[in-house]
Amino acid sequence: MAANSRLTTAVHALAWMALAGRRGREVMTSEEIAASLATNPVIVRRSLGELRAAGLVASRRGAGWSLTREPEAISVLDVHEALGAEPLFALHPSTPNLECPVGQGIRPVLTEVYAAADAAVRRELADRTIADVLARTLASQETT
Repeated sequence: MAANSRLTTAVHALAWMALAGRRGREVMTSEEIAASLATNPVIVRRSLGELRAAGLVASRRGAGWSLTREPEAISVLDVHEALGAEPLFALHPSTPNLECPVGQGIRPVLTEVYAAADAAVRRELADRTIADVLARTLASQETT
């Protein structure tokens, strides 16, 4: 099963936009953002479109994209939710064998385990902002 990198793409784009904002560039094109991600601008536009629908970024025709909030006010959870916040884990697509001792009781147990894991991830994402990600990213370059 492949991991979903949509959150990584979106957080990277927002951190790059936050850095550009610090440097006096409030608006960036999808091409400029895509260059930082080493990806196609279409992928960036798709991601930023979802973020725009959630009110995290704005677009100006012919000019580009800008943050609608300060980076300190955008949590990674905000970004995750803007992208659709799919569950991390899912139960079997079909009902297990209910005559099996494991099949009889595994669904409620795993539902509880997965809910706890999801809550822990959501807490962690809520505690991190785009400003935090940018600060740690820049700090990691100073130590290498």
